[in-house]
Amino acid sequence: MKSKVALIIIICLLVSCTNSTKKNETTVSDSKDTTQLAAFKPVDFEEQLIYNRAVEAVIWGMPAVNSELMHESLIKARGDYNQVVYWSGLISSKNQTLTPNPDVIYINPFFDTRQGPVVLEIPAVEGVSSLTGSLDDAWQTAIEDIGPAGIDKGKGGRYLILPPNYKEAIPLGYIPMPSATYTGYAILRSNLTDGSPNDVKRAVEYGKKVKIYPLSEADNPPATTFVDLINVDFSNTIPYNTHFFEILNQFVQREPWLKRDLVMIDQLKSIGIEKGKAFHADARRQEILNAAIKDAHGWIDKKYETIFRQSFYEGTHWSLPAFPDFAKSIMANYEIANMYPVDERAVSYSIAYFSAKHIGAGQYYLMSPRDKDNQPLDGSKLYKLHLPAKVPVRLYWSVTAYDRETHALILGMKYFSRASTTPGLKKNADGSVDIYFGAKAPEGKESNWVPTDPKRDFELLARFYGPEKGFFDKTWKMDDAEEVK
Repeated sequence: MKSKVALIIIICLLVSCTNSTKKNETTVSDSKDTTQLAAFKPVDFEEQLIYNRAVEAVIWGMPAVNSELMHESLIKARGDYNQVVYWSGLISSKNQTLTPNPDVIYINPFFDTRQGPVVLEIPAVEGVSSLTGSLDDAWQTAIEDIGPAGIDKGKGGRYLILPPNYKEAIPLGYIPMPSATYTGYAILRSNLTDGSPNDVKRAVEYGKKVKIYPLSEADNPPATTFVDLINVDFSNTIPYNTHFFEILNQFVQREPWLKRDLVMIDQLKSIGIEKGKAFHADARRQEILNAAIKDAHGWIDKKYETIFRQSFYEGTHWSLPAFPDFAKSIMANYEIANMYPVDERAVSYSIAYFSAKHIGAGQYYLMSPRDKDNQPLDGSKLYKLHLPAKVPVRLYWSVTAYDRETHALILGMKYFSRASTTPGLKKNADGSVDIYFGAKAPEGKESNWVPTDPKRDFELLARFYGPEKGFFDKTWKMDDAEEVK
């Protein structure tokens, strides 16, 4: 799969810029950055150092905060570690996680190994019932993929999640999963076939065959606790304010330092985050931290736009939403010599909340925030996206609209995507499909329409589950969305 990711990328140096979701923002191709820094003026070098290190803390700590926000929402939903969060139907915008999939049933076990190894039981494939997903540590680094495209190859099994530096023998019959952190989670998707109520029910029932329990109780496992979030607010959208640093502090207090990150110990200490101590920030420190995270946010958001220079289909804006070095590093657990793409990692985890161990094996994603004319996708306009016939996937394809600023589902919409599993989706005579995105459905096209907020920009994410050869060799090609005028 590494060969599928471009090996060369030209990235402009982008310094302190504001959110590019605003209307009439400069385009990706503009070479001049006219955006402004936050209104922060240090009174001395010490304040400048705090500001600089706070910016670096935001960039470095993005995946940790992203993950910790999931835990924060879990606690608010009265759930806990070593339980399974799930949705008993297709998600709504009450789910404000980053770019979630509204065309599957989510089954998300959360684990905590501070009291010892934890068993995660995955069911074998049953007919059309299967899971696609990955087990990630708290840095959202994939430990291994799960399901038919994962290490169990669809046979299911007992995954044994091990705490950091675990040295004891592994019992027979378990698949060892060494985690670099004490906590983490699996993002599992119970796949649909036709999206009917019975199909959704089947996917939920199959997903609830997942089990999680301590290894110490494996001889007589307790019943797994399932927490249904179908009507519960649940979010991990990134807070670009001082709450970011509070959440980062929670993570630092619980998780071990990794060797690759030891340089950050003093960096964080200088902004008030130190293991074993409470995090406090007086009024002036908060002012500095807020200025730093505002500028870091602008820089990350501008850098996000540069992903789309490395287009998957030549002449389009569709791209894998991850830079090449990051994609390679995540699959290698950041063990490639002379490569630790922290900047690129921050961009990916500002828009998504999981990683796969083998990109392209179970699923492949293409993202685009712009139309055929290289203009931001505007929720007040109408667009058409044409998908040629015979999409090369074994499972399904889908295209979802997200809020460009938050990277979450657009608030208040009845639905958010169209997919090959969408009931009533209409095909053209040649088997191709046209999907429409806009605030108002075009006449006679309601079944193929995705609503948008007329006051906000949006972005598109196309998912291909079980991608086949024709997808990667690009004999099948998807063009950009085109404004309908």
